[in-house]
Formats: sequence, structure tokens, C-alpha cells
Amino acid sequence: MKIYSLLVGIVLSGLGSIFAQGSKTVTVAASSCQAICQANTSKKALLLQSIVNSSKETTVVTSINEMVWVAAGDFNMGTNDYPDAKPVHKVSVKGYWMDEHEVTNAEFAAFVQATNYITIAEKPLNPDDYPGVPLENLVPGSAVFSPPAEKVSLDNIQQWWKYVPGANWKHPTGPESSIVGFENYPVVQISYSDAQAYAQWAGKRLPTEAEWEFAARAARPHTKYYWGTDLKPNGKWVANIFQGSFPNNNVAEDGFAGEAPVKSFPKNPFGIYDLEGNVWEWCSDLYREDYYKNSPNDNPTGPSTSNDPEEPGVEKHVQRGGSFLCSDQYCIRYVAGSRGKGETTSACNHLGFRCVKDKI
Repeated sequence: MKIYSLLVGIVLSGLGSIFAQGSKTVTVAASSCQAICQANTSKKALLLQSIVNSSKETTVVTSINEMVWVAAGDFNMGTNDYPDAKPVHKVSVKGYWMDEHEVTNAEFAAFVQATNYITIAEKPLNPDDYPGVPLENLVPGSAVFSPPAEKVSLDNIQQWWKYVPGANWKHPTGPESSIVGFENYPVVQISYSDAQAYAQWAGKRLPTEAEWEFAARAARPHTKYYWGTDLKPNGKWVANIFQGSFPNNNVAEDGFAGEAPVKSFPKNPFGIYDLEGNVWEWCSDLYREDYYKNSPNDNPTGPSTSNDPEEPGVEKHVQRGGSFLCSDQYCIRYVAGSRGKGETTSACNHLGFRCVKDKI
């Protein structure tokens, strides 16, 4: 297949790549680290690679059912640090309830038990969606961070992302892994579609990215980080991110080499935890890299269509907050106002979500 041959050639030549998140095409492009770190690794690209390798006034009013009320207000949204997050612009949001922490394994398990829901990572793969992949390789699974043994260049994400058969929310890093004993950790390996299904069952919804950022800024000044101007306030880590040499050596100065249990780090002034680091969080907005140039000021809900010039034709949604894999060397997406993006049906082991609700 033409796509398969192209992947082989790119890998063998050692060029950096971005791999499509769509179900129909694979787009390969050389890119900077800033662009690469926004993208999650698609199931298709990892399957192909596996073949190659083997061959304003806002206060918390109260807390109810682990949700906190965020009163209506204004704020300056975005950052000039990244092209797709500028210009910084004033936005007003109405009040809403937000989960005080990410949805946990225990909470998602309750949903699955009540509905018999099957996540996308658990479902059989349609051969028509994966041209160039032999049938024997089309087994359910998902993307897993697999750090190399040595320092590598940062221009090829497939040096640390692998497609792992059997990886899903119950087995986040593969079939030998388990969430038993990790009930209070954020659920991961969740696609946008899975998060939407949970939110609907729970009588909630996914936050808009404006609501998400408004809650993360928590009426504080427009600083580089959501928590302030210093990466380590008073010499302490206040978010679960990557310390050390990315991607091969996480020294875990913050106490966690991977996910942290919810509420492990200090809550923000609104009483909300982990709105930076730990796991990426899905938002309801479709992703467009140019959306902020024309975004409405009142309660923006995102564009009507998705467009990512790096992967044309691939529907993506916004992700926010960064994860335990974000580093000051690579993917600095815990920077306030920065954005992530992901294809609707893709998941990985540093991607989760939380919900909001208009009224209790």
C-alpha cells in the first residue's frame, strides 16, 4: 500500500513526523516540537509503526457532590506563546458547576457497570479504516507512552509512543496492567466519544475550553502559569508534570512518574484540583488553529467545523491542561492559555476528562 510504503520510508530515513489522528488518512509532515507536542498519536499510525518495527468576579459559592460552583465573569483568554492560542482576547462566561477533580477510574467503572458501555479502545477495528495494516494486526488497543532506554532526538514521537494491543481504560498501559488499587486515579485511555457518553449518562457535559480556562485562571492575574509566574513557587512543584530528561528519564521530583491520584496537589482559589498537568482533559469545542481570531466574546463554544492544517480533514477537539508528560524541555502545555488537540476517536494513557453542569 502507498501509505505503508511512505511510513516505512519516513521511519527509515529518521525524519521527524506528525501522524494523522483521522480514521481515513495518514498525513506526515516535518514539524517543530511545539507543533508535535499538541498532537496525540493515532491508532493507525502506531499500528503501522508496529509493523515497521517488527519488520472577573468569580468565586466558589459552594461544593455539592464533588462539584464546585464557578460564578459568571470575564477574563483574558489565550496566550501569545503559541500561534493557535492567540490573540489574547476578553471573554465572558456564564456560571456553571465543575467537577473538582478529573473523572476517576471508580467513577467511570460505575458508568460502565450501569450501561455496559464499551470504549473505543476495546472495540474491534474496521479494516476499511486502516488501509495498509494486515488483518492480524487489527486488534483492539491504544497508544501507550513507552520511554526509550536512552536519550533520543525530539523530532519523532514514535520513539516513545507505541500502539499496545489490549491497552484500554481497565488496562491503561497494556493487558498486564490494571486499575485495581488505582480507583482514585484519573481514568485514561478515554476518547472524546467515550467522555461524551459518560457526561451524558451523568447528566453533565464536557466543558467548553473557555469554561475550562476560566476555572483554571481562577480570577488571578494573566501570568505564564495558571498558578503564577514561577514554575516552582517557593521551591515546590504544584502540578504533576515531567522532570528530568524527556523522554527517557523522569526523575519524578513532584513524587509521580505517571498519573497522580486526584487531589494530590493544592486546589486553586476556586477549589478545583489538577487543572494543569496530571492528565490532558477533553473539552467540547472542535479544534481550529485560527479560531481565536474570530471567536465571540460571550460564552464561546468553539467553531462549527474542525480544521488542523497539519492534518487536513481530520476532526479534532480541544484538549486542555497538559499532563504528567509535559516538560520544560518538551510540550510545555501546562503554560496558561495553551491548547492541545486530539482526534475524536483516539485515546492514550495520559488523556482523561472532567465534566461541568449548568445547574444541580
